[in-house]
Amino acid sequence: MSTRRGQAVSPPAGTLPNASGNGSEAGSAPHSPAATGLILLAALAVLLATLVGNALVVVAISTSRALRAPQNLFLVSLASADILVAVLVLPFSLANEVMGYWYFGGVWCSLYLALDVLLCTASIGHLCAISLDRYWAVTRAARLNLRRSPGRVKGMIGAVWAAAALVALPPLLRARPGGRECQLSQETWYVLASCAASFFAPCLVMVAVYCRIYHLTARRTAKGPGVRMPGWRHRSQHQSVSLCRQRLVRAQERRFTVVLAVVMGAFVLCWFPFFFTYSLGAVCGEGCRVSKPLFSFFFWIGYCNSSLNPLIYTLFNRDFRAAFRRLLAGPLRFSSFAAQNRKSQNIGLSLG
Repeated sequence: MSTRRGQAVSPPAGTLPNASGNGSEAGSAPHSPAATGLILLAALAVLLATLVGNALVVVAISTSRALRAPQNLFLVSLASADILVAVLVLPFSLANEVMGYWYFGGVWCSLYLALDVLLCTASIGHLCAISLDRYWAVTRAARLNLRRSPGRVKGMIGAVWAAAALVALPPLLRARPGGRECQLSQETWYVLASCAASFFAPCLVMVAVYCRIYHLTARRTAKGPGVRMPGWRHRSQHQSVSLCRQRLVRAQERRFTVVLAVVMGAFVLCWFPFFFTYSLGAVCGEGCRVSKPLFSFFFWIGYCNSSLNPLIYTLFNRDFRAAFRRLLAGPLRFSSFAAQNRKSQNIGLSLG
């Protein structure tokens, strides 16, 4: 995020930026060996879960007929952003946390900060675009189904990435890499602006849109489908088929809306503590800052969000459950077949 590096660990007083070979690095370790081991295990578990889970999401949507709806392209792009977080951001954040200083140089520091902002802003931008798509699906279902083509969805996804790139430009230009620190500008206006653009403003949009969706859905449910007098048999059958199709489409839309509501809720819960404490510290200074261990905890809870979406899809959507089961059962069936084949070959050799 645009403010994640805001409280980077500073080197100990008197330590030269280019010190080497004299054990000063070991002396400046911010955690005990036991704590370092636990941090490594937890962070590597998050990284692995993020990579594997989001890769499964991309493959499942690409190969499952039930998941090929155009709106699921949003989920492919969101999963891709989370994969890039795991590859390009998490390893360096982990190294910075464990070592207590930035080891990778000033150029990569600037790129790393910009990527951090780009990918996390893109994540919440996707959620915001999805909420608007859900709203249009509820309010303008007939017209939207005609216009909701893969090209239109890809255009919205492109707009999300472009907006995220604009938000990521200031970190690239205003980062202040130097020595063993890698952090953004700490000016109050910049911290508040970046927090608003990357988190608070999109959250307000999503909450307002989903409250509106809930209100409209509840009103439609209260009205019900209505009672119609039976007509000719063939007309009644046609109406029944049409009504069944409408109910099926609405049921699919409802499941998708529920899943995305849970995804958005998880994102807000994971990132709100970090953004709130960081912006509060920028407003009222040192008196409002939380301790560094607690701030680091909030920071890593935000990163954990990248690994949660595949779990949410599995728990709340049966189409994803079926697709994941098929993908995971394939390698198991192949390994079982290979083992049986090797066993039969061994038996044949022993008989020969």
